[in-house]
Amino acid sequence: MHAFPLETRGCRNPSGFFIGLQRRGRKTDRGNHMTLLAPDAKPRWRSFLEDVVSDEVQRIVSGQTDHLELKFHQLQAFDPDFADILLLQPDHILREGSNALRTYCMEMGFQQQSDPFIRVSNLPLDSRRVLRNVGHADVQRLISSEVIATKVSEIKPRIHRAVFQCSCDYETEIMQRDHTELEEPLQCGGCGERKGRVKFTLVKEKCSLVDNQKIEIQEIPERVPSGAQPSSGMVILEGDLVNRVLPGTRIIANMVPQMHSERKGTRKTPLFEIFYNMVSMETETEPFTEINIDQEDIEKILKLVNDHPEPELLKLVTSSIAPSIFATPGLYQVKRSLALQLFGGVSRISPDGTRTRGDIHILLMGDPGVAKSQLLTYMSNLSPRGKFASGGSVTSAGLTAAAVKDGFSDGRFALEAGVLPLSDRGLAAIDEFDKIGKQERSAIHPAMEQQKVRVAKGGITATLNSRCAVLAAANPKSGRFEYRGGNASIMQSFAETDLEAPLASRFDLIWLLSDIPDRGLDERIATHIIRNRASGSSELQIEDQMGSIVNIESEEMTETGLDDNDHLTTGFLRKYIAYAKKNIHPTIDTEAQSEIVKYYIQTRQNYQKGMINPATSDYSLNSTKGENQTEISVTARALEALMRLTEAHARMHLREVATIIDAKMAISIFKHWREESNIRDEAELQTGISKAGQSSIVKQIMKEISFENDGKMPISKILDRAMLGGVDEATVRTLVSKMQQNGIIYQPPNTPGTYEFV
Repeated sequence: MHAFPLETRGCRNPSGFFIGLQRRGRKTDRGNHMTLLAPDAKPRWRSFLEDVVSDEVQRIVSGQTDHLELKFHQLQAFDPDFADILLLQPDHILREGSNALRTYCMEMGFQQQSDPFIRVSNLPLDSRRVLRNVGHADVQRLISSEVIATKVSEIKPRIHRAVFQCSCDYETEIMQRDHTELEEPLQCGGCGERKGRVKFTLVKEKCSLVDNQKIEIQEIPERVPSGAQPSSGMVILEGDLVNRVLPGTRIIANMVPQMHSERKGTRKTPLFEIFYNMVSMETETEPFTEINIDQEDIEKILKLVNDHPEPELLKLVTSSIAPSIFATPGLYQVKRSLALQLFGGVSRISPDGTRTRGDIHILLMGDPGVAKSQLLTYMSNLSPRGKFASGGSVTSAGLTAAAVKDGFSDGRFALEAGVLPLSDRGLAAIDEFDKIGKQERSAIHPAMEQQKVRVAKGGITATLNSRCAVLAAANPKSGRFEYRGGNASIMQSFAETDLEAPLASRFDLIWLLSDIPDRGLDERIATHIIRNRASGSSELQIEDQMGSIVNIESEEMTETGLDDNDHLTTGFLRKYIAYAKKNIHPTIDTEAQSEIVKYYIQTRQNYQKGMINPATSDYSLNSTKGENQTEISVTARALEALMRLTEAHARMHLREVATIIDAKMAISIFKHWREESNIRDEAELQTGISKAGQSSIVKQIMKEISFENDGKMPISKILDRAMLGGVDEATVRTLVSKMQQNGIIYQPPNTPGTYEFV
């Protein structure tokens, strides 16, 4: 039977058509329309197909496509009443439209095996629904909702048109509209026997199949009220819609809510569960459309930037990040870097197809009680598309993604997105990063650098985008970091966590937040905390006055975007960040590039001067930390971080070209964190072993190989053992080459790839 809205009653006339009768005294949502009779739908569709979309129909006849994609406004302009009825009776009207399309195509010479069908998109705004508000009044209506896909199943074929054969050999064709049960004929049209008295056999080779897929959708996080859990639902996709959505994809879903009875064991209950049949979908064509920015907002943003010259704007944004947290000198530098992380650099694709990320990754390591979790929570709420996760309670999909067996209770595998794909084009704040399993942390490496998550399991092979900034926080295993005074190294502290050393190289900045007693500073922090708490209002009173849970999206906007304490309001700052990321894509000018190259070369030269001891070939670091200088080595990875910080500072100031001012600010922040962290050399960040340590390992390996092989040292053996010891091939070859240049080893004649000590 056809599905009809709840407002209609009806019966079947002798011709078999359903006659709908409008209930007296009631109107439908879109006016006082009589329910459309089945014979009326086909001629209206036929007129529309001939008069409006005949060229598109010709594409179906020629085999270029198998369906007709309509915009709602096309049908509305042709016949407004008919368009309104489509929203009220989508199953019936679309089915009649597909029948009319098939008849029209056959008359034009259509010879394909598949049945052409109609999809309708770009529904009017009054059909837009928030997922949590979909109820019984929306069932079997055509609605649209802005959602994000969180789980996607593998594809299974479903019988679309079933052919059954009676024991008398008569065949009956049944359209299958139920996704949970195969419908058989009630009576044989040949012998006249009813179901149960004769056996109907499914003739599989004559059945028509369609691809079927299930996805789980969830409300857009930015639209969820504070303190509430996002609502979700299961959607059925078929035909050309399958494999068009990956977990983490944001779409406008045009769909029809349906109901099926919940079961308790084998018994049905009076409760019904809503699921959705997808009619069409519109994927996101540009980012941050979920944040409404009007012309007035743009004018406020431009005025803010123009009224705050260098370096006042960075100070203002920095002070507006978690203003309730007292900014010690060290924490102020952290907030400065977080301000740049919100705006981010520019992701670029080179001519050879290589992609370099623009997102800035930051790791906070600190003692308990230094406000790490508060910073992460604030940043995830502030950033457009921000998402918060705690390492001790991540889902089965973890941080990346997972193929889950029986994800939709139907036996098939489903691909479930983790935190990073769901934060695509936003920020992922991950607390207790050290509590995440080692296997999951190893999978996060490519997700952070290449910003792709690859999954191949259970018949599902997919690549998900994870184009987001990562802000992580980690704690020491012993509860507090060991205090080492001015001799502390960031990697010594990193070793006190449960994190692997190579993971450190994925972060652009690593901050160590220590809780060291200081009478003057402690007094200022305590005073700030007490005053801040005293100035707050009762949450219960605010909710009673507002009538609902407070949501930062509904925060009142001021003329300047500033609150009473001269901080940027959260709502305004979100719009400012979204506007900058969407519209500003700075390039670095020649002068700024030269400044970055100058810093890079000088730092490496300062490091090189004290690194080599020709007499011993010991690549030890002669690091002298004076009042204003620390000699440290930087690599190309650090150079990329500098460029991202430069672009982020320019983007904050809405500059399409990053200047030397931006480069100097980036270098200032970069130098500060390296000096504070007492990084002895870049290799320590990448492997956990300093250059001196790597040199010692390689030198010892070469001595062992020389002893085992009568003085000969094949480079292949050196490489194999060194890589087992955590030293990469490029480093080994560089060390061996320098030892040869310094006369420590030589290569005998006619023995390529083999060395001996002098």
